[in-house]
Amino acid sequence: MTEKKTTGKLHPLWKLFASGWKLFASVKLTIALLLILAITSAIGTMIPQNANHAWYLAKYGKILYLVFLTFNIFDMYHSFWFRFLILALTANIIVCSINRLSSAWKIIFDKHPKFNLSRFQKLPEKEEFSTGGHADSLVKNCETMIKRGFSFYRIEQQDNRSLIFAEKGRWTRLGVYIVHFSVVLLLTGSLIGSLFGFEGYVNILEGETAKSITLRDTGKEYPLDFDIRCDDFNVSFYESGKPSEYRSSLSIVENNKIVIKKNIFVNRPLHHKGINIFQSSYGTRPYNFKVTFESRASGMVYTWEGALGESYEIPETLGNFQLTNFFNSYKFHTHDLGKCVIGTLMKADKEPVDVLMPLKYPSFDRMRKGDVFISISDFQSKDYTGLQVTRDPGVPLVYTGFLLIIIGCYITFFMSHQRLCIDIHDDGDTCRVVVSGFANKNRLGMKNLIRKISKSLEKMSTVKS
Repeated sequence: MTEKKTTGKLHPLWKLFASGWKLFASVKLTIALLLILAITSAIGTMIPQNANHAWYLAKYGKILYLVFLTFNIFDMYHSFWFRFLILALTANIIVCSINRLSSAWKIIFDKHPKFNLSRFQKLPEKEEFSTGGHADSLVKNCETMIKRGFSFYRIEQQDNRSLIFAEKGRWTRLGVYIVHFSVVLLLTGSLIGSLFGFEGYVNILEGETAKSITLRDTGKEYPLDFDIRCDDFNVSFYESGKPSEYRSSLSIVENNKIVIKKNIFVNRPLHHKGINIFQSSYGTRPYNFKVTFESRASGMVYTWEGALGESYEIPETLGNFQLTNFFNSYKFHTHDLGKCVIGTLMKADKEPVDVLMPLKYPSFDRMRKGDVFISISDFQSKDYTGLQVTRDPGVPLVYTGFLLIIIGCYITFFMSHQRLCIDIHDDGDTCRVVVSGFANKNRLGMKNLIRKISKSLEKMSTVKS
């Protein structure tokens, strides 16, 4: 004999599994998880998600900011604990459904269902009438009617009475499990989207190509498996000056080959490899700058044209200058400088210096009091398109879940498992007919069906006689 049979003790792992199964089969756990999810979702609604951390710090103070940061409240729907709650609720629904499905399964797939006559006789929902017709003809009338409306029926003979048992809608008991399954699909889809999806943005100048996007929640660069090229951008305006429509002509390029060309508008995105590209914004961005350098020592003025990322060796060994960034709006202390170019001045014997060059204030760099004054004297600009780029691999599951939850709710609330008994008692000169039945839902509907069947049988027997 095995140790298990000898000692009568369960294996510790089996005990652990049984305890876990019992926990997740609890409806109390379902209620608790739904309550926690409702509270946390309300918190996620009240606290803006994925905003600037400086804004969070200013609004909530240092202590609350650190608490919220520890629990990832600022990006709550991607936090480990929120995903764990979704996973726990999914497991809870699956275990509860499996636990309760066995009893319904036996009813649905029973090939030889049992009918208890005494139960039908005790039912309040019944109709009774007497007729002078023959029992055999009544049974045939009943059989003809039952065949049309019920999926299963059986005729039994008992001395001077005929019993017709019928039922339909066994499968409707699965309605609640379809709803459960749809909820599992919704939760699984949202979890997959949270784990493997992303949302980002990218601004592309006309004629240029983007190979990556900036993730909205982390601000990190995310490389794409393909290139997005903006071939053209157009915007039209109302008379009031507000934009009426903006359109981007995009090309998706893979291995130096164009695989898709499409014009996108607001709410008319481009889809490729499960990634959605939406028209989000637009603007104008300088791309080529004319930079002026004035030497403090000699008074000589030098000019250079360059783009962001390019550098220039200033004469008189005044250093190497590189254009590094551009801002549509730049705040210097509390003052908004407007459009501003930032460059880096590097000399061999000194630390690199950031140089601010507001387009509205060409003399701004003189405040630095360096060996050279730098300003932007002119620039060229291009329109750019602002694209929102998203991927959510859980969307098909979510859509399927929404469809199934509608079907499941319709089956659950508007359909039922109905059982019927027609008792035809032959008294010799007359036949007494009793029609009774019950359903697992919608008793009023079953009562109306019994009345309808009884009246039809009574009418048929009257016509025959």
